[in-house]
Amino acid sequence: MSLRTEFTIRSKRWRSAGVIALALGVCACSSSGTSRPAAVATQDERGFTITEQASVSSGVRAKFESAMRFLEEGAYDRGIALLADVTEAAPDVAALHIDLGIAYGHVGDFERAELSIKKALQLSPRHPVAYNELGIIYRKTGRFEQARESYEEALDVYPDFHFARRNLAILCDVYLSDLGCALENYEAYSDTVTGDDDVDIWIADLRRRLGE
Repeated sequence: MSLRTEFTIRSKRWRSAGVIALALGVCACSSSGTSRPAAVATQDERGFTITEQASVSSGVRAKFESAMRFLEEGAYDRGIALLADVTEAAPDVAALHIDLGIAYGHVGDFERAELSIKKALQLSPRHPVAYNELGIIYRKTGRFEQARESYEEALDVYPDFHFARRNLAILCDVYLSDLGCALENYEAYSDTVTGDDDVDIWIADLRRRLGE
């Protein structure tokens, strides 16, 4: 039986998996000057993309790019330090707080991870990516019902958000022993994402366990 693995937005190379994008445009301003970002959501047959834009100084943009390189390379301490500086310089950009929260989660600092993700939700209260990442933090810290609520919040915003759909199915399957919930969400995920052989195996296993 293959291992159930959660989907987080930033993965092996710390790049967006077609769900969230951040554009930091350079402005002619002081190092502390920022403009409030605008988030734009688009959706097609493959899912959705959230693009958040902000104008920042060239120095802040350079720090952001360096932070992403360090995180891609697994140099989390250096990446986190730079990314924390960037969030201070551009505090109204929800995506930055999500990135920082995910980075803290990678090093097991779930308290700071949770604070960062919740800051993103203060800025963007219906941000499905933030809810997905918060659900993972709750799951990793043993708060399974809160994790379920967080995944469901993400799916309330975007029902086809396959990352949260798969994570909710795994939560119900492995941690809550709610087989009906697990099967429903694995099947919904499978309807959206084709070619995931692991999920096909899990669906068959659940049907067998449910006597279907």
